Amino acid sequence: MDVDDKIALIKQNVVEVVTDEELANLLKTKKKPIVYCGYEPSGPMHLGHFVTVIKLMDFAKAGFKVKFLLADIHALLNRKGQEDKIAKDVDAWRKTVKAIGLDAEIVLGSDFEFTKEYVSDVMSMAQEITINRGLRSMQEIARDIENATVSQLWYPLMQIADIKYLKCDVAYGGMEQRKIHMAGRELKDVLGHSFIAVHTPLITSLKGPGQKMSKSIPGSGISVVDSDEEITKIIKNAYCPEKIVQDNPMLQISKLIIFPLRKKISIKRLDKFGGNIEFKNYEELEKTYLEGKLHPLDLKNCITVELIEIITPIRKLYNK
Repeated sequence: MDVDDKIALIKQNVVEVVTDEELANLLKTKKKPIVYCGYEPSGPMHLGHFVTVIKLMDFAKAGFKVKFLLADIHALLNRKGQEDKIAKDVDAWRKTVKAIGLDAEIVLGSDFEFTKEYVSDVMSMAQEITINRGLRSMQEIARDIENATVSQLWYPLMQIADIKYLKCDVAYGGMEQRKIHMAGRELKDVLGHSFIAVHTPLITSLKGPGQKMSKSIPGSGISVVDSDEEITKIIKNAYCPEKIVQDNPMLQISKLIIFPLRKKISIKRLDKFGGNIEFKNYEELEKTYLEGKLHPLDLKNCITVELIEIITPIRKLYNK
């Protein structure tokens, strides 16, 4: 795979690369660059996480070494549970990553975040960033941001330091990570480390626009532990307006999860409703849906089948 092909693969379904020029130069000059994505191990993985995991698979295909950070200390700082609960979630996430088949080095935050050098770097950055900037960077991530604690302001600085101590060339995440990554790029001289930022879109809540997918809100998302019956029920009740593409989670799931894993999808319909139809890419699906030639219920039924096929083997290993 040449550099142009690698760039095209990495940029597929990506909102932005900061910057394109830096990415091209990295791929031309480094044989095995490093990318990382960090996750708070809080509850089971859900579809929103699948978007980033699938993109990490693309990075691996493009020749990157992938580091998968299970940010247990971040989860503690962000009030996602006590240490014993987080430790159980860490174990469950390890099983999930194995079940998905992602080729990555799994790293635990607590294994390196208490060294003197690491803490010194966090303290140096804390002297250079304002409280308001820290709060803004956590708006899409923090729990109960209106009553944010000092620990939650420490969080983004640790996330920036993680990039250095994992020796990453690329920091990758959903768009909710953008403000933290941009702060990290601005603090490169203080940190003594520079990096490229890559961001993918967030899936809209299955309950409708205005919020991202979250399993903390009933009916908003689907996790790897949901049963076939639960998946079917949630999709049946999901927001999916006819002929509307923007903020339609059913189309987002198709584009960001199903097509990258399946390459094509088949939708079964009775002859009186047009008969069976196959789509070889997302663009064909979106065009047909926008034209009103594909009913929301038919799309939902297809997504239900596909998600059950994707999640069932993961759920089985997760529950062992």
